[in-house]
Amino acid sequence: MSSSTVPSTTLGTDGPVVGIQGLGCMGMSEFYGETDTAEALATLDRALELGVTLFDTADIYGNGENEKLIGPFVRANRDRVVLATKFAIERRLDDPTYRSVRNDPAYIRQAVDASLSRLGVDVIDLYYMHRHTPEVPFAESVGAMAELVQAGKVRYLGLSEVTGAELREAHAVHPITALQSEWSLFSRDVERSAVSAAAELGVGFVPYSPLGRGFLTGAFANAAELGGGDFRNYQPRFTGDNAAHNAALLTPVHKIAAAHGATPAQVALAWVQQQAEVHGLTVVPIPGTRKRSRLEENTAAASLRLSAEELAALEPIAAQVTGDRYPDMSSTSAARE
Repeated sequence: MSSSTVPSTTLGTDGPVVGIQGLGCMGMSEFYGETDTAEALATLDRALELGVTLFDTADIYGNGENEKLIGPFVRANRDRVVLATKFAIERRLDDPTYRSVRNDPAYIRQAVDASLSRLGVDVIDLYYMHRHTPEVPFAESVGAMAELVQAGKVRYLGLSEVTGAELREAHAVHPITALQSEWSLFSRDVERSAVSAAAELGVGFVPYSPLGRGFLTGAFANAAELGGGDFRNYQPRFTGDNAAHNAALLTPVHKIAAAHGATPAQVALAWVQQQAEVHGLTVVPIPGTRKRSRLEENTAAASLRLSAEELAALEPIAAQVTGDRYPDMSSTSAARE
């Protein structure tokens, strides 16, 4: 399938109008090995040409470097770009392995100002709590986020990796526009409670890793093929016996792709996008890429329709996947269901 301009939708009931596919920018700065910066920046421009308007980053990606990287692009196209960034995961420059989740109001106020400075903008369109710690009540953390809206620093609020009950609790404090969590043919934890809660509340759903971190594309069958500097080497489902088992599950994806003259990536994205109809909510996946060729492949999936029979053939895959999404699942919604 050739590339095409993606149509637009409203993110949730009252959110911004965005292309029905966004772009995850994380890999442009970290986690997936070396990056060709010039090609990454060209990919941002091409995305906008193709109707992609939601650009997703976070303060921890590259320890702030990702926000700095996309800042000039955002500023040059401010009237067309819907900028999303996140706070909550604290890192330390002197210890690359350190991670701490912070939702306290003082930290939130500090984090937003730091992101605004790195991005070089006056307002963030969509500001996510990247991870939730039950140690801080939503009344405090979402209350502090609501103050950012009142102060004009943020337009819309989002959450990431929360359960349905947590989404309802947060939404009662201040309207939540979007929920961003992992959702793909390989990861369907969110269907336990978060998806139905989002549909009920009119919250848009933004699936991250809709291509299973590239595994669903067939680009690699084991993380050992990827070399050093790639964080997929530490994800259980892409290594050892799990990888071999999970690669074998992709047979129906390849079969459906061949029938449509499409790629496995396009089938995987089409499946995610059609969950909007299945569950009755807005779904805007944010596949990440650093290359224009992959971007064009991904955006073409917006026009691919899978039949009921094809959806049924893909239905059993997630239940058969072996290996967790992360080495440590403690900060994900799945751990609190």
